[in-house]
This record gives sequence, C-alpha cells and structure tokens, in this order.
Amino acid sequence: MVAVAAGTFTVVTSEMLPVGLLTPIGGALDVSEGTAGLTLTVTGLVAAFSAPLVTSAVGRIDRRVVLCSLMLLLALANVMAAWSPSFAVMMAARVLIGVGMGGVWSLAGGLGVRLVAAKSVGPATSMIFSGIAVASVLGVPAGVYIGELAGWREAFLAVAGLAVVVTVAMAVLLPPLPAEKAVALGGVMRLFGDSRVVTGLAVVALLVTGHFAAYTYVRPVLEEVSGVQDSVIGTLLLVYGIAGIAGNFVVGAQVGRSVRGVLVVISLALAASVMLVPLLGLSVAGAAILLVVWGLAYGGVSVSTQTWLALAAPQAREGVTSLFVGVFNGAIALGAFVGGRAVDGLGTESVLWLGGALALGALLVSSLGRVPSPVAPAASGD
Repeated sequence: MVAVAAGTFTVVTSEMLPVGLLTPIGGALDVSEGTAGLTLTVTGLVAAFSAPLVTSAVGRIDRRVVLCSLMLLLALANVMAAWSPSFAVMMAARVLIGVGMGGVWSLAGGLGVRLVAAKSVGPATSMIFSGIAVASVLGVPAGVYIGELAGWREAFLAVAGLAVVVTVAMAVLLPPLPAEKAVALGGVMRLFGDSRVVTGLAVVALLVTGHFAAYTYVRPVLEEVSGVQDSVIGTLLLVYGIAGIAGNFVVGAQVGRSVRGVLVVISLALAASVMLVPLLGLSVAGAAILLVVWGLAYGGVSVSTQTWLALAAPQAREGVTSLFVGVFNGAIALGAFVGGRAVDGLGTESVLWLGGALALGALLVSSLGRVPSPVAPAASGD
C-alpha cells in the first residue's frame, strides 16, 4: 500500500511541479508566465484522455507490470523536462508525463480492495488517495525549495529519481496483479448515464478548475497582490501544504457521515479564501491565514469527490476511477489555461475572482445535485 501511495504521490508531484517554478522556467525558455502555465495545461489534458484509454488498452496485462512501466516512463519524461533546451521540448516531455500520470492514477485507485483484507479496504483506499492529496499540496513547495537551492532543472531531476525509486519498490513489494476483467471503453462511457456519477464529476470539474485557475499562478499572486518576497514564498506554500494534508485527513474522517455536507463546506471555504486575497491578503500574515484556509479546503477535495463517485458506482471501480482521473486532470488543464489567459489579458488578480466564482458553482451543484447513498456497500472484493 505504501508503494502504491508513493506512486500516486510521484505522478501528481510531477504534474504540479511547474506551478512553483513558472517564473524561472519562463525566464529560461523565453516565454511569459501565462505561456509557461501551459506546461500544466498539456499534462492535465493528456492525462484526462489517457486515463480511460490506458485503462482499456492494457486489457488483462498484470497491473504490477503496467504500473512499473508507466513509472519508468514518468522518470524518463522528467529527465527530458530537466534537459529541455526549448519550450517545445519541455511541452513534449509534459505530454509523456500526462500519459504516465493518467495511467498510474486510474489503475492505482482500484487496488485497495485487492491488496488488503475486506475490513481494511476503506483505510487502504484512503492511503492511496492520500498520496494524491499530499502531492497536490506539498509538491509545489518542494519544487520551490529545490528550485531555490539548486535550480528548476534539478527539481525535475529530483522527481525523476523519485520515480525510479518508486518503480523498484513496486516491483519488489507488489504481488502479481492480474486484471480482474478487461475494462471496455464503452462500459466506462455508460457510467455517464448515472446522474449521481454525473453530479460528482461536475463538482470535480468546477472545484478543480477553479482551484487551478488561481493556484497555478499563486507565485505571481503572492508577489504582485500580497507583496511577498521571493525568499518567503516557499515557506508560505509549505504552510499551505501542511494545511492541505490536515484537510485531507479531517475530511477523510468526516466524509462518510455526509458526503454532500462535506463538499458544501469545502466549496464555500475554497471560494471565500481565494476571493478574499485581494481584500485581506495584502500582507504576509494575511496571505498566510488565507493560504491555510485554502489548503484545508483543497486538501479534502480528492478524498471527498472520490468517495462520492465510489458510492455512486461501487460495481465499476476501475471505470469510475478512470472517469474521475480524466475529469480531474481535464479540469487541471482547463484551470491552468483559463487562468493563464486571465493573467495575460486581465492581470494577476483576475484569477482569484475566477477561481472563487467556479468554487461557488461547485457549491450550487453539490447542494442541488443527486447524492449517492451515504452507506457504501460492504467491501468484499467481488
């Protein structure tokens, strides 16, 4: 379980890495910050399409073999990103990262039930997705620190090395994992006929698009709106990350009681924390407080939305997880893209209002949409 969680941590860290490095990447490759944000857009977009396609394409191949192969692809792609002599090469590397990420995330999400006893499936699945949550909130400050100490290229090399270590751990620690059954692409698409699944995916799309419209450009926001010095940004993002981890576990403990209630609170907190930055985040202290609230809210997004979808389609674990990964990463791509256009066209502050408005949309959908049963069927591995 630790090896699988480390895998999800590594793929999401690879995806998030450019967020805290946009300024030096843009400077080195001679592009604007808005254009540099496309490094996140392309990865998310490719991951969105590759998640259901890889899940279907691998058929009955042993999942351990597939996971290890995808992790090696991720390592090679990060080395390519570190070497990039031009923005075009960087974008090609980010396409390969998207393929590896979409495949690993979608396959890993359904492994909890296969690796532990039935009574431990819930905590095991939470552990797998904690890798995603932790990466979402710690990957960026980690990249900032490595970038400040050694350079942005070395940050990509560090993640490549981590991917190699995780590949070895998976090869050694995971048992053989033959496919339970082939996942047909048509069967995955039919899940869109369930209104509970559609509602959950809509909430994912709105929350994640809103978050990344703002968070992709958090470094320029802190510099230009809050007046934070470069030397303090890494510390503030680390504070955000710690709050996000706490949010993941707090939400994990509460989401089983009322998945709708949890998502309503998350949506409201995310909207408020983002939209208040231009009003209350005009100092280091004010920015830090709002980043804590922001981190607490976003840290619970993946576990709460995945729980919603797992309750909505318990009979189609890999299928609904591939849709979750696809929509999640498509939303990352869309958020980074529209945020970049807003930054370049309307100014840095505009991404905060855009992100907050989308979070309020998630509040509306989660309040009014069809919610799955709050009691999951007993996990028995069938």
